[in-house]
Amino acid sequence: MLWRLFLIFSRVALFSWGGGPASLALMQRETTAAGWVSPAEFADAVAIGNALPGPIAPQVSAYIGYKLAGTWGAVMAVAGTVLPTTLLMLLMVVYFFGIKDSPTIQAMLRAIRPVVIGLLLWTAYDMARVVFAAEKLGWKDALLAGWDKLLFTGAALALLTFTRVNPALVILGAGALGLVLYR
Repeated sequence: MLWRLFLIFSRVALFSWGGGPASLALMQRETTAAGWVSPAEFADAVAIGNALPGPIAPQVSAYIGYKLAGTWGAVMAVAGTVLPTTLLMLLMVVYFFGIKDSPTIQAMLRAIRPVVIGLLLWTAYDMARVVFAAEKLGWKDALLAGWDKLLFTGAALALLTFTRVNPALVILGAGALGLVLYR
């Protein structure tokens, strides 16, 4: 199991573009397809990871690795998430600075950047389906029944878009509010 954790998370890291948040889409597909976590558990892992400082991908992989194989599972999942791409980055950074301004590289990056946005939007959509229970209720009924969740979503988006508040404070505030409202 430890080796499988390392390999799956290495594959996610090596075949997803755009950093940690962009890798969540592939990470969710791989881990749910393997039967390691449900979509709801994945959403929980992302929520917990976002409540902590630092990069999201290793945090989510640690959650899943720990669920499957304890502390060593978390270590191997994080190692798979971080080591291959870090080594690749160390090799590529030297080469990239020599070619970064080439028209070929610039053309490729112009197409890759919007695709990363698509991956992030898909991840948000897929998580929203789980959080709002849209698969069970349908979107209209899910949004009506989950009006409070929709309000939290809108408030977080507004705060992060129109203020300079730290995202960690938004998450901590939501946690405190959730403790008061839902306990």
